[in-house]
Amino acid sequence: MKRASNFEIVAARAWNVLNEGRPFTPVFVIGAFLLYHIGDFGTPVFWEAFGLSLAGALPLFLIFYVHDYPLYLRSYLWIPLMGGVALWGGVGSGLLGLWLTGAALYFFFTVFFWGTFYYHLRIGTSWLNFTRFWKLVLQHSDSTSGNAQEQLPKIMLLLGVMQWIAGWRLIDGDAGSRADWTSLLILEACVFVFGWILHRYLFDWKPVERSESPETLPKVEKAVSRRVYVLVVDGMRKDRFEEADAPFLKRLRAEGTAYTSMETVYPARTVVCFSSMFTGANPREHGITSNFVHRLGVRTETIFDSLRKAGKTGRLLGIAHLIDAMGDDVDAISAVMHYDRADAETVKMAKSIVEERDPDLLVVQLIGTDQIGHARGSLYDEYRIKIEEADRLLADFVGWLEARGNMEDATIIVCADHGQAIGIGSHGHLDEGERWVPFFLWGQGVRKGLSVDSAQSLVSMAPTLAYLLGAPYPASSRGPVLTEALERFEPRAEGAGR
Repeated sequence: MKRASNFEIVAARAWNVLNEGRPFTPVFVIGAFLLYHIGDFGTPVFWEAFGLSLAGALPLFLIFYVHDYPLYLRSYLWIPLMGGVALWGGVGSGLLGLWLTGAALYFFFTVFFWGTFYYHLRIGTSWLNFTRFWKLVLQHSDSTSGNAQEQLPKIMLLLGVMQWIAGWRLIDGDAGSRADWTSLLILEACVFVFGWILHRYLFDWKPVERSESPETLPKVEKAVSRRVYVLVVDGMRKDRFEEADAPFLKRLRAEGTAYTSMETVYPARTVVCFSSMFTGANPREHGITSNFVHRLGVRTETIFDSLRKAGKTGRLLGIAHLIDAMGDDVDAISAVMHYDRADAETVKMAKSIVEERDPDLLVVQLIGTDQIGHARGSLYDEYRIKIEEADRLLADFVGWLEARGNMEDATIIVCADHGQAIGIGSHGHLDEGERWVPFFLWGQGVRKGLSVDSAQSLVSMAPTLAYLLGAPYPASSRGPVLTEALERFEPRAEGAGR
């Protein structure tokens, strides 16, 4: 077993600066601008020009940090770029060279450094991974650094603005005229208003936030389950799960209660989804709105806090990123190992946690499906094979629990935190492959052979766990308890019958 080291925990946080689109854009643009002008570093006036260009472009950096452009919104980014070209009088040789340098650096970083070198070192993919990874860059649905259709027009506009401003000092020898600054501020104001209108009227695919509160939920009485095991196959698409040869998980689903319209949260990033699942809160409330975490720790109570109030224990076994949200309640396993070993090592560590601590709640995150989806694609055979491997490993784990007697009066919940989208397998901004996830319960207190078709949300995980284990609801629980699945409750007539 290989636990995540302190270095890996810090490195994972640092990597998300380059992985998430919002922090990536300013870091990349400033870096590309400096590399292009590296020959000017010895000229004192260059640093004055650089500082001036950075100050002038700062509002635009902030606007693009606030407004991302996922899915079809990204096509609108070419309109501000054309406005910028008109403002600074076309594309001169200096700007064209800067743009070509920026594009070359961008594709080197995404396709070769990230898509090949990084994944080879981290999970052991082939040195030829770039032959498929370019599809992520061109077909990515989400606002990450890998989305060329969003990043390139942003990068070109920002580099163009910085080059235009720097030229005032380098070529004209001054800090720009009042007319120049007025034109720049008008451009930036137009980009802000343009982005606001798009996000206000066209960005309409976010899930509706749940609004329940602990006061409206069923009264917690005696615990339904002695123990609960939550088995999360990270990044598992619903349709690919159906295609996979996964007899164990499909048997649990058939013998338990399945939720066929279980929706993830927005944005569908791993740390965001886990935070919502185990606080019961919407991302806006628990404060984790990206894998790039500004402030460590969720801002609301977690199911682990609730269990402590009831004198019970819980553990979350997963990758280092999850520490950013759940802190000391996480046992972090290294994500730096060959993709064929990751899930097997996780199951081995899960057994160790059971032997050493025997928690009342154990959450196990299998990362292999998500890893191979990102690196090799969710619509290829490798992805389906990882789901099948997860099925065999979880069958072994549950069989081991049964042999120990741990499954007596125990409940299992199986789910994905999010799916995977088109291309190489992105996720975050909710196309249909990401949005709907497998979700089913089996075991103590669970109705047998039931399929619930009404729309539900993963924020129901935490209150349902609290009810099963006889613990108080987390204070910001917003989802309903999944009572349709529980034998204590009569099934609801609407959407709850097959």
